[in-house]
Amino acid sequence: MKRVRSSKNEEFVPSETVIDLTCVDQGAKEVLKLIKPLWNLDNIGIKHFSEGITNKLFGCFQKDNPDDIVMFRIFGEKTELIIDRNAEKDTFLKLSKIGCSPPLYCVFKNGMAYGFVKGSPLLLKSVQDEKIYRQVAKEMVKLHTIDAHTNLTTNQKSYLYTKTENFIELLPPSFENPAQQERYLKFIPKKDELIAELELLRSHLDALNSPVVFCHNDLLLNNIIYDSETDKIGFIDYEYAFNNFQAFDIGDHFCEFAGVDEVDYNLYPKKEFQLKWLRAYLEYWFEATDRKPSDVTVTDVERLYVQVNKCALAAHLFWGIWGIIQAKNSTIDFDFLEYAQLRFGEYFKRKEEFLSLTLPDSLL
Repeated sequence: MKRVRSSKNEEFVPSETVIDLTCVDQGAKEVLKLIKPLWNLDNIGIKHFSEGITNKLFGCFQKDNPDDIVMFRIFGEKTELIIDRNAEKDTFLKLSKIGCSPPLYCVFKNGMAYGFVKGSPLLLKSVQDEKIYRQVAKEMVKLHTIDAHTNLTTNQKSYLYTKTENFIELLPPSFENPAQQERYLKFIPKKDELIAELELLRSHLDALNSPVVFCHNDLLLNNIIYDSETDKIGFIDYEYAFNNFQAFDIGDHFCEFAGVDEVDYNLYPKKEFQLKWLRAYLEYWFEATDRKPSDVTVTDVERLYVQVNKCALAAHLFWGIWGIIQAKNSTIDFDFLEYAQLRFGEYFKRKEEFLSLTLPDSLL
């Protein structure tokens, strides 16, 4: 069995184990034998987490040391259609080596085990707190500058269009459930409409010259963890990470200010807030790319504002299509079709406003 280094002090090991969600104890212990050989398997506690809407999550720990948690993620039903699990593993290993993610301990047949990030997910209120959002911006810059060759170039390819096209091809022709089918026909754009919208967005986004960087692409509040004891921010769940437009990661994050369980797009940040957030990001970005933070100009901030809000439309389209696929395949208790409907609704509501934005004259 081949082991590879996951981080400075941890090793990654593959396993053929399949964990049955109706009885996770047995499968989890099989994995723990490999990754935590010193643990007493008769003293294992299990905590289930309900935040995930792609996968099912639980943590294992020694009952006498509940802070040392191994997280288990059981891949959602048919998520291999929308997520490249080999690429996710490689990304996880790469990020853990440089301290951007917890260590990856094991990938088994239907999931993975990894280190626990201590802290709590951001809330609708805390994500707007200046101390917090500046740390989010700083952590995002850290991620965006992982690969030096992608820092300030548009020569690297964004996989946004390819990923979105792949999602479109996975759209179900219909739903067996009559209520779902009625909503699908009434509220969800047709496949040819989505293709047309993607092509429209492509023409706008390609003209923005947004740098292509390594992006998380899914910075919803539950994927941003704040540890009040260390006063640090960390990102989790990189399964949708790929090279993408810098502005997409930010625009997607702004969309997530609305929440997931009870979505309220009135919480999408107003321009005044965005400009403050974007200036903070650009100051960290300039510093990370060997420029003076004080050199960030009003024009730089306005340019990023235009790029970000146009990319926010792409985020709505991307996750709206994703929601339809999940509605067809997922066994998680979540109304994915309603979520898709909300994303598409906000896309068309904001479409004219955001597409009419123009870059500052000096940057055309």
